[in-house]
Amino acid sequence: MTNLRLCYQSIEFGKIDIHLCTLRNKQEFHDPDGIAEKLGICSASWPIFGVVWPSSLVLAHFILDYETGSKRILEIGCGMALSSLLLNQQCADITATDYHPEAQKFLNRNELLNGGKAIAYEQADWASKDDKLGLFDLIIGSDLLYEDNHIGLLSSFIDAHSKPTCEVIIVDPGRGRKNKLSSKMIEFGFSSSQQKPTHTTYLDQEFKGHILRYER
Repeated sequence: MTNLRLCYQSIEFGKIDIHLCTLRNKQEFHDPDGIAEKLGICSASWPIFGVVWPSSLVLAHFILDYETGSKRILEIGCGMALSSLLLNQQCADITATDYHPEAQKFLNRNELLNGGKAIAYEQADWASKDDKLGLFDLIIGSDLLYEDNHIGLLSSFIDAHSKPTCEVIIVDPGRGRKNKLSSKMIEFGFSSSQQKPTHTTYLDQEFKGHILRYER
């Protein structure tokens, strides 16, 4: 991280403040050993994990007052893991995952900034069948569908890690693939619904995406 320009910020959720160390901007890049390149992450997409996107804020605000109870929760493609950090402050049972090789380093730093317990984490490849994650009651994520092939990979990954009774919440910013994802989720036995987020004054611009919800 020493060769990266970083940014520190605090985001308010009611009475909870989440402190974040992120990349300074979307132009940062540092992959001297080609670790990310070997995973198929090019220099242009390398910084995507390291900033807070509008969809991430929408998901965190939505999950803030969500009844998680004793549910085992998985955040997919966590990036800066804003929702995971928020849920961790609420003592939820949260596991975070991402494919990017630097995501865990930032998660560990942000755990310390927020004074919470360690968050379970695994670097996850949606195409892999040998992770150690197990099954979950609630699966969440934001802005996950960047390419057409992500639809099948994501839906299959969710199905593989869903308990027989499971709920899925995904915030999609409007990249044109949400209906295809919903069709795949229905094939896996989930019901499907979508809604526009409300009260998004915390965003700089109008949010044109949807909150996608699946249940079975």
